[in-house]
This record gives sequence, structure tokens and C-alpha cells, in this order.
Amino acid sequence: MKLLRSDRFPAFVLLAAAALGLIVANSPLGAAAFDLQNTYVGIPGLIELSVGHWVKDGLLAIFFFVVAVELQFELTNGELNSPRKALQPAIAAAGGVLVPIGVFLLFAGGSDASAGWPIPTATDIAFALGVLAVFGKGLPSGLRIFLLALAILDDIVGIVLIAVLFTSGVQIGMLAIAVVCLVVFRVLAGFLDTRGRSVVMVLLIALALATWFFVHESGVHATIAGVALGLVMPQSAALRTRHALEPWVNGLVLPLFAFSAALVAIPQVSAGELSPAFWGVLVALPVGKIVGITIAGWISQRVGPKGAAPTLALGDLLAAGALGGIGFTVSLLLSELAFDGAPETRDEATLGVLAGSVIALVLSGILVSWRAWHHRRLAASTATTP
Repeated sequence: MKLLRSDRFPAFVLLAAAALGLIVANSPLGAAAFDLQNTYVGIPGLIELSVGHWVKDGLLAIFFFVVAVELQFELTNGELNSPRKALQPAIAAAGGVLVPIGVFLLFAGGSDASAGWPIPTATDIAFALGVLAVFGKGLPSGLRIFLLALAILDDIVGIVLIAVLFTSGVQIGMLAIAVVCLVVFRVLAGFLDTRGRSVVMVLLIALALATWFFVHESGVHATIAGVALGLVMPQSAALRTRHALEPWVNGLVLPLFAFSAALVAIPQVSAGELSPAFWGVLVALPVGKIVGITIAGWISQRVGPKGAAPTLALGDLLAAGALGGIGFTVSLLLSELAFDGAPETRDEATLGVLAGSVIALVLSGILVSWRAWHHRRLAASTATTP
């Protein structure tokens, strides 16, 4: 369990799961894997979803619950608990969202693939922190804090995009019942530290499942239920729950989603025949993120009193921008949602996410190693100076 709570190991598991999905999809086992992914299971007459949708809509809601708990903490007690702390990463995050969208639309604008513009807006915090843990020995703590705040703000953007863009035909009655379940969940969660804790936990799980079900039936994307549950739960109980769920999310939920999302047959076409969605995502993630975060981050550090020293050097911002280009989990989900009715385009966009994230992963490893070496050398020279 300790390994699955570390910064490094979960990133390797996630990458391995995605690679395995791609390999299986393009092997003799591919047909059987696709059949399993499209098999419908559930409770007849109540809810039946394909295995792929259970992973994407069901299991991933647990991941979004964990994200929401972290978000709640950062907004109240962490790195985003005041406008002063949030300003610089917020400006950098805006650049890291708007520039990749612009880059994507340069390739896909005017075509059916333009619907995929939200895909390159995301940053995968697990991968980013994993790269920092592996290559970032000696980096200033300010870079990690900046990146954490940046990634959390990107998560907020992703959550808002999912809630706004991928909600259709909302059933107000179902949504109202979900809100009632959510309110009762919030009230009951306050009794977790009292006697009868096990009974309360059983009731909370039942209410969480009911909230998810009614959100799903309302037409709002079901992962938003996980976000809502994580935000309303009292913080002490939420942090304990997050700690208990973290190994399962890192070791099971995210790898299963990565495997399922990467279960894509590589198109047997020339590069020129690939969808603009592929090229847009491929370039927007590594290039758009580096350019957007670096420029906006540089500008953000000059907002404030004149003469104030920049928090991060330009090289550090380049490293942060490269880390931001590792879209992966949320980008894969956005790809699935944006092209839900166009499987071929969805598959090519997914390949773009995987390839673009790997390019960003390599670039960030190089840049983070360089900046870590630079800061270690500075620290050594300062230590030897009389």
C-alpha cells in the first residue's frame, strides 16, 4: 500500500496499463477485449451499462471524489486558500488552457474534429508529481507548490468543462433527488466520529451510490457526483476517506481506466490520412502547454509590487510547462466524451493524447533533470562560498 501512495510508482503503473491496453487492442486478443468492453452488465430494469461505461462513468467517479477532496483542502487550508496565493498559478493555468486550445484549433478548426478542443486543457497531476519525484532532487519547493496549484486549477477547468459541455437533456426531477441525497450525505458524514461509526459508513456508501445513480440518470455526467460528494464531505472525514481510497484509486481505478481508454486499434493509414484531432492533440499538449504556461507564468510573476523578485526562473517555468503537457487521465476522458458519437475520431484523438503525453513526459524529464542539476550546483556553490 505504501508504494501506491508514493509519487513515483502510481505513474509507472498508469503508463504500463495504457501501454498494455494499446498492445492488447492491436494483438490477436483485441477482438475479445473489445467484445468485453462492449458487454452490458447491471441490474435489468434499473441500470445497465457497458463494461467500458462502468469504468468511465462509475469507477472514475471515485477518482474525481479523491480529486475533489484534495481541491477542498487546497482551497481552504492549502496553496489556493487566498487570492494572493492563487493569482500566479491561476494566470499560468489560464495560459496553459487557452494556448493549447488555440493550437488544437489551428489543426482542427473548421472540421468536425473541432469538438475536441477541450482535450488538451488537462494536466495529469499524478504523472507530473511522479516526474518531479524521479528527476527533481534539489528543485526548490516553490516549483512543486506552483505545479501542484497549477494542476489543481487545471482539474477545476476539466471538471467545469465536463459539467457544462457534456450534459444534455437534464432531468430536473432526478437531479433534485440527487441533491437531496447529497444533503443527507453531508449531514450524516458529520457523525463519523461518533459511536455507531460502522452503521454511518454503510449509510454513507449507500447514499453515495444513490447520488451517483440519480446524477447519472439526470443527464449530468456521472463523475460530477464524485466531485460533489468530495466537496461537501467534512474535511477531516474526507481526508481520512481519501487516504483509505488512494491505494485503490492508484492501483486499480486509474490503471483500469487507462487500459480501457487506450484499448484503441492503431489506424492502418498514412500520416496524412490521420484526423486533425490526432495532430491537434499531439502538438497542443507538449507545445501548447509549454508555451502557454511559460509565457503566462512569466507574466504572472510580474503582477504585483514593482521590484518584486520572480518566484521561479524562466528555466523552472519551462520545466513546469512541460510537466503540464502530460494530459493523460482527464484528457483521455475528455477525448471519450468529445467524440462519443464518432469512434474513429475518438480513437485517433486518444492516440494523440497518448503520444502527446509521452512526448511531454520525455521533455519534462529532460528539463526537470536540467533544472534540478542547476539548483544543486547553485546550492553547492553557495555552501562553499565563505
